[in-house]
Amino acid sequence: MTIIDNIAKALTYDPTQPMIFSSGIFLWLFLGFAFIYMLLQNKLTARLVFVTLFSYFFYYKSSGIYFFLLAVVTVSDWLIGRMIGRVTEREPDNRLKARMLVALSVTIDLALLAYFKYTNFFLGSLSQIIGNNFQPLDIFLPVGISFFTFQSLSYTIDIYRREIRPLESLLDYAFFVSFFPQLVAGPIVKARDFVPQIRKPLSITRRMFGMGVYLITIGLFKKAVISDYISINFVERVFDQPEMFSGVEVLLGIYGYAMQIYCDFSGYSDMAIGIALLLGFRFPMNFNAPYRSVSVTDFWRRWHISLSTWLKQYLYISLGGNRKGKLRTYANLTTTMLLGGLWHGASWNFILWGALHGVALSVHKFFSQNVFRHDKRYTSTGWRQVGAIILTFHFVCFCWIFFRSSDFDTGITMITQVTTNFHPELLWQVVSGYPWVFGLMAFGFVSHFLPDRWQQRIVARLSMTNVLVYAAMITAVAYIVIQVKSSEIQPFIYFQF
Repeated sequence: MTIIDNIAKALTYDPTQPMIFSSGIFLWLFLGFAFIYMLLQNKLTARLVFVTLFSYFFYYKSSGIYFFLLAVVTVSDWLIGRMIGRVTEREPDNRLKARMLVALSVTIDLALLAYFKYTNFFLGSLSQIIGNNFQPLDIFLPVGISFFTFQSLSYTIDIYRREIRPLESLLDYAFFVSFFPQLVAGPIVKARDFVPQIRKPLSITRRMFGMGVYLITIGLFKKAVISDYISINFVERVFDQPEMFSGVEVLLGIYGYAMQIYCDFSGYSDMAIGIALLLGFRFPMNFNAPYRSVSVTDFWRRWHISLSTWLKQYLYISLGGNRKGKLRTYANLTTTMLLGGLWHGASWNFILWGALHGVALSVHKFFSQNVFRHDKRYTSTGWRQVGAIILTFHFVCFCWIFFRSSDFDTGITMITQVTTNFHPELLWQVVSGYPWVFGLMAFGFVSHFLPDRWQQRIVARLSMTNVLVYAAMITAVAYIVIQVKSSEIQPFIYFQF
């Protein structure tokens, strides 16, 4: 093949090789992108057009021709947002018309999401009920459709709630919805947080640059070294055939998946936030050491913060929140997490996972408020805190079983192996047989509990260094990635959501 053929192939969508932050093609493209981006530093409109076009290309490299769905959601919600804005300004008392418009936005976005993500699930479930033999339809699931539909939905709902004003420029809105760092796997950024940054003069401080490089480096290490390595070399084997492993191996596999999914998703979020910082934009934190949580409520304040905040603001509160009595509050919590589970995937396993978390949130709220009578600022200390962290972690791990398992039977088999076929005497044999797997797992868990001020000190030191140090850091991590990576690209877990 000629050089031109290789370039054309690299720039064409390949379903087996999606472009992700940890791939070589993205690194080279981003270097070229950053060069042009800085040339356009003082040309606002040209810069917005350039970034938007690159974002659409980025999505094309992830989902092919289905990038048109991004355009459909963008144009429809921008137009509806403007109409809602006109109604609220000219007819402030006509809430019915505004409500109908926001319902139209919700219907369009959720209809797209339902068709591409849930058609086979609902038809298959219905066929099982009536006893028909259902053959799944050939429907492609575009990468990240759940993320950009939720992000766009928040815009029209916020206009309806009069929390923001509609954007006059379609370019600004397209830039907001398609901004490539967080397009396919979050964080879900609300318009009220992001839109004010779009037309500000481009300014990247030394602190922003240092934090950006740090987050990209640590995110790349989390994803391409820790997550991918322990997944390919241990976790996948256990979850694929749990009956072939002893209970202690299955338990270690569950712990491994807890670290795998954390490093995979938080690694993506770190890189997304870091890349945005290098481009002069600030995203909110999406993970805050979730396995240090002292309760399931605390866990959802630390895990996938942008989603849990979205569910709280746009679903839980819309259902009534805690304003309609205790029983209704518990029902709203459970319903919110049920739908949150369904958001993650078209499977009864995800629904069960969401239900377990919803019930746990309700139980914790009941005991905290009615039995122990803790106020919102209460924090356990000492051994109580240690016990609470251990209990919460193992509940989360129990739920991960059904989140990761391909079906209920696999999950039940794993629980059965742990409870009836444990064989603790095999522990050292298993650990010594997979030294790198458990070494990386141990490193992940230990670093999870390091004080936050350590990261702040590292970033402060990086902010005072030069570009050679940044290049050395990224080169060192890239070298490690090359040494441990598999022959195939391992997509981010949350790409399927």
